Amino acid sequence: MQNDFGAPGGMFARAGIDIRGIRAAVAPTARILAAARAARMGVVYLKMGFRPDLSDLGAADAPNRIKHRPLGVGNKVQSPDGRESRTLVRDTWSTDILDELTPQPGDAVVWKTRYSGFFETELDALLRSRGVRSLLVTGCTTSVCVESTIRDAMFRDYACLLLEDCTAEPIGSGLVRTNHEASLLIVQGLFAWVATSDALVSALTQE
Repeated sequence: MQNDFGAPGGMFARAGIDIRGIRAAVAPTARILAAARAARMGVVYLKMGFRPDLSDLGAADAPNRIKHRPLGVGNKVQSPDGRESRTLVRDTWSTDILDELTPQPGDAVVWKTRYSGFFETELDALLRSRGVRSLLVTGCTTSVCVESTIRDAMFRDYACLLLEDCTAEPIGSGLVRTNHEASLLIVQGLFAWVATSDALVSALTQE
């Protein structure tokens, strides 16, 4: 849930990708963050971002580099507030978390360079060091980063709960049967469980 994906002026918006679904997921995600922190649950942010020299993007013929190239990865852009930024580059406006979901003191932030939050990151070690075995998963996009991370979590024996209204998928959003719904179906059937933010908040706030 970072600016390049969910903010006006970000990478998706500049590419003409419809971010309305992602924007709709912001409010329920903020509500979940508040409820989770109140319940003293740990919060971990995954941020997609590459080094300034793009050395972790992959070789010239790597699929990761090839697939990101049309979106202008590494290109200099101007952020909405006038500052210089770079598409999907670390420590720029582009990779900052959306203002409405800004990390708070005590939250963890993990950088990733592939769709899955577990691929060559410290996420697994961080969770195991805290004795975590169950994960609540939110974010965008449902059938790409979210589903990839859930699959890798399941392979590592984490039990995941995906909150369907706290995620979104622009690809196929205009189809009768959307990619978002397809991912929910396969996640529920094979990799994890699915619920809504309302159901979780109700469970967390019960006396």
